[in-house]
Amino acid sequence: MQLAELTVMVVEDHGFQRRMALRLLAELGVVRCAEAADGESALQALAATAQRQDVVIVDLDMPGMDGIEFIGHVAQRKLAHAVVVASALDPALLGTVQTMARAYGLRVLGCVEKPMTAAKLADVLAAYDTAQDEEDVETAIGITPQALAEGLERDEFVPFFQPQATFANGHVDGVEALARWRRRDGSVVRPAQFVEAIEREGMIDRFTDLVLEKACAWRNRWERAGLRLKVSVNVSMLNLADVAAADRFQRIVLSHGVDPRDVVLEITEGSVMGEAAAALNVLARLRLKGFGLSVDDFGTGYSSLSQLSQIPFTELKIDRSFVSGAPAQPRKRAVIEASLELARKLGLRVVAEGVETIEEWQMLAELGCTCAQGYLIGRAVPGDQLAQVISRWRRPDA
Repeated sequence: MQLAELTVMVVEDHGFQRRMALRLLAELGVVRCAEAADGESALQALAATAQRQDVVIVDLDMPGMDGIEFIGHVAQRKLAHAVVVASALDPALLGTVQTMARAYGLRVLGCVEKPMTAAKLADVLAAYDTAQDEEDVETAIGITPQALAEGLERDEFVPFFQPQATFANGHVDGVEALARWRRRDGSVVRPAQFVEAIEREGMIDRFTDLVLEKACAWRNRWERAGLRLKVSVNVSMLNLADVAAADRFQRIVLSHGVDPRDVVLEITEGSVMGEAAAALNVLARLRLKGFGLSVDDFGTGYSSLSQLSQIPFTELKIDRSFVSGAPAQPRKRAVIEASLELARKLGLRVVAEGVETIEEWQMLAELGCTCAQGYLIGRAVPGDQLAQVISRWRRPDA
């Protein structure tokens, strides 16, 4: 979407700064602008419009209804697609507000520290297209048990692949398989929208096997074309509850002539210990068979250290929530540094998720991270487009 197509509201109690923001937006070509001097009037104006505002730029430190309370109302009432936080406050507080907004389900394009400049605004508004691409399909698309069963029967579930690049030399040495549901009506549904339903309906083993099968098949095609890659596949806690899972995964991989050492199984942190005995049995046997084991979304769960001490993980994935904006947020950087130090002591490879900017890449490289995954390297694409995405990638510091 071009900036001229955006609808933007500026919510700022200081008259001069509000007018300055509007002037900067005009310089950038944003012409569909609205303004409000306080949270109450902004909510009224947003509620009165027929369509949701694209972006709301909001100051946090306002009298009456402050920006934090305002963001909560906007999120709960779905009055805007995204927000930009404008403030000269402590970066740690800005980071907390970003996390809160995302928890409400509201997309946060970024923070603009005062004083505003056209360049700062352009950077955060440019992220609107990315956020739109990431938006999950609404639940109204009709995900029923019958639709899921038919989707599996018709082979509508396919893996997309997102590349992972090493910081040492920029070489892409792995991909993560991210499932998509390509429905007959042409819509593409993301896993956050259907995986929980698949688990609930008892279809997760069939689904995971299918993704693993297709990922291995694609890996063979790429290798025949001269592209050797490790493949990461997400595994559900419910898969791990079945003690036969280790043998089943091994059969699938070997049936495609793939070495288990070239396959990494990602387990979301916090999920493993629900069925401790069965999960530990399966994970230990998978590791014995040569599979890599990755703790996904590290730092977002509640039993991180316990799991790392009990499970033979080979890889740790730093969640995107810590990576996003970390170069300008000392607390996020500190969390990443601590995670990397822990991983080094445990001998784990580390993949940072959600790397989208050159600054994030440079910071992670400086800190000694192993690999990066995110839009900076490439988006998740169908298997037949992966080679093209990799060929376009160039390490920023090369």
